[in-house]
Amino acid sequence: MVFKRRDPLSWGAWLREQVYPRSGFRRATRYVLHRMRRLPDQPHRIARGVFAGSLIGFLPLPGMQFIAAWLASRAINGNLLAALLATFNTNPVTTPFFAVLAMTLGHWILGIEKPLSWDYISGATEQAASDLWFNTLAIFNSDVPRWDGLIQFWHEIYLPYFIGALGPGILLSLIGYYITIPLVEAYQKARAAKADDRKEKRRKLKATLADAAARLRPHRDGDKLDKKETDGHKPDDQ
Repeated sequence: MVFKRRDPLSWGAWLREQVYPRSGFRRATRYVLHRMRRLPDQPHRIARGVFAGSLIGFLPLPGMQFIAAWLASRAINGNLLAALLATFNTNPVTTPFFAVLAMTLGHWILGIEKPLSWDYISGATEQAASDLWFNTLAIFNSDVPRWDGLIQFWHEIYLPYFIGALGPGILLSLIGYYITIPLVEAYQKARAAKADDRKEKRRKLKATLADAAARLRPHRDGDKLDKKETDGHKPDDQ
């Protein structure tokens, strides 16, 4: 199985791995690439899955990336496992830089003139979270829901992020697509060559054993004949 671990992780360890893998991001990336090369599918289908999952990984879809990657991969007939693996193209180190780039581009496209400072982004996010929690509680009491913070977050943070991430996300995902095809093809050819080599060695070994058995068979048959002749010429008991 692709995702099966020998020693299952606890929930705490799993959350820690999502923030910073114990083996480091470099080794984690190499592990994902290694698993992706070993997928038993056509290189172009694997590459389409990589494109779909990589693009979804760049978009702000918290909690929905696996479902969105699955749907996107199905839409373009890509490999589903490759799409799920490709969503790990982002990590907590690179995501903030990409988010600032995407929001800056999104603000420019939408004509929004807001300073992308930490205070502005964190303030809008906290206000939206506060309104969301207040509205959740308002379902069970008589309070009037508040929408100002959520509307501001949608128009000034989330929507610019989503629109600004599309262009760079598509470009980077296309690069991943065209890199994946020759990598998977080379790996599959090397693996097939090794399999053919092992098959040829087994064939030669079987042929050698069969030849040795054929050489020993006449001697065994001759020994049996000599034994029969000897038994046939035994003197009769007096």
